[in-house]
Amino acid sequence: MKKILIIIFILIPFHSLSIEKKTTFTLKKFNKAQEEGKVVVINSWNKSCLTCAKQVKILDEAEEKFKNIVFLSFEQNKNKDIARLLNIDYWTTIAIYRNNKEIIREMGLTSKEKIYSLIKKGI
Repeated sequence: MKKILIIIFILIPFHSLSIEKKTTFTLKKFNKAQEEGKVVVINSWNKSCLTCAKQVKILDEAEEKFKNIVFLSFEQNKNKDIARLLNIDYWTTIAIYRNNKEIIREMGLTSKEKIYSLIKKGI
């Protein structure tokens, strides 16, 4: 069994399991969206987090569906300044903002239905 696992790890590079995403959050984008009265969905993620990968896929789909909402994201480990600014301590956090206030925040959601429901609470 150990040999099989070792072979799997050799054949499947670790980076192939990582998220292909970039940080899109900037304070300028966030403030502009808030000034315009838009709902903002913020997602914190980590490159090697499988739960994050599921969320990113669903949130990318949601961005196509919810055209009037601004979707911003940041890599938790690399963007500690953003994490401190938003008081987000953990990967997989989705926070919804409207009118310069945080409406709701959840962690670890991987169901499309639950994530969409969370987004709709901000509308």
